[in-house]
Amino acid sequence: MDGFWIGLLLVSAGAAMQGSFALPQKYIRGWAWERMWLFYSVAGMIVFPWLLVAVVIPQAAAVYSGAGSGALARTALFGAGWGVGSVLFGLGIARVGMALGFAIIISLTAAVGSVVPLAVLHPGELWTARGGLLFLGLAVAIAGVVLCARAGALKEAATASLKTGASFTRGLVICIASGVTSPMMNFAFAFGGPISEEAVRRGADAANASISIFAVAISSGFLINAGYCLYLLTRNKSWRGSQPSAGLRNVLFAFAMGFLWLFGFFFYGLGATRMGSFGSTLGWPLFMTVMVLVANFWGIATGEWKNAGPRALRHLAAGILLMVAALVIISAATSA
Repeated sequence: MDGFWIGLLLVSAGAAMQGSFALPQKYIRGWAWERMWLFYSVAGMIVFPWLLVAVVIPQAAAVYSGAGSGALARTALFGAGWGVGSVLFGLGIARVGMALGFAIIISLTAAVGSVVPLAVLHPGELWTARGGLLFLGLAVAIAGVVLCARAGALKEAATASLKTGASFTRGLVICIASGVTSPMMNFAFAFGGPISEEAVRRGADAANASISIFAVAISSGFLINAGYCLYLLTRNKSWRGSQPSAGLRNVLFAFAMGFLWLFGFFFYGLGATRMGSFGSTLGWPLFMTVMVLVANFWGIATGEWKNAGPRALRHLAAGILLMVAALVIISAATSA
């Protein structure tokens, strides 16, 4: 039982880190979005994941050479698709805020990431109890998105402004698109199994072996993120920040984002393994739920919904509750 409770704490800590990773973005001054996102991408998608590979995966070079080019290519391909979702995630959070953005994107990612692999790999199970629960979870998630969208519209009407000046509708569409494309990371894990199997065969702990897949996928996704940021930096001539004195501080905040994002996932893996059979049935819904709730806490605490009005807050609360319920239903389906 001691291992279970330690695992529970690690999962909760990982979720809190994931739910907080966008917070340092609020304190970056004088940088365009694309400059901030590029530094975050370098930290979270290149520096920290490969540092972890070097530390926890023995004979890493031999692992990748032994896994086969097919597994590496598939993992990289799906990682690039996830990279599109990651760019949209950053743009969506910047437009609608942490509270609303996390709620919409995470719930749709969980729903689509569960339904699509089942439909492609095990179509016969769509008509079983598992399939029914997954579709129910997707329907509840969509209902939550509708309520959150209404909350955002009420907020926009009450405050008559958003930080970016972009319309709420555009931000909502970006968040939904991110929620639909981000599950490609799930596909990278589904089709990159030979990489982690090779890592275990060469002495890696089974709890850490998945980082060998993760590093390949997010490095591929980094190319999409970096490419889009470089395009914006060139188009907008935003290579240099407007506050040179804040440069080092901004770099540290951007690297903090990458650290929180990457190690949030790592802590989840450590915790879920310690929880044994409860790792997938209890650990995953706990991870997703705490992540959404922590992001909403920071969003509200930093004034994203200030002066939004009670109707908007009621709609937001109802939408978030539905999305949390959707995550629980989807988790029950995956363990059925």
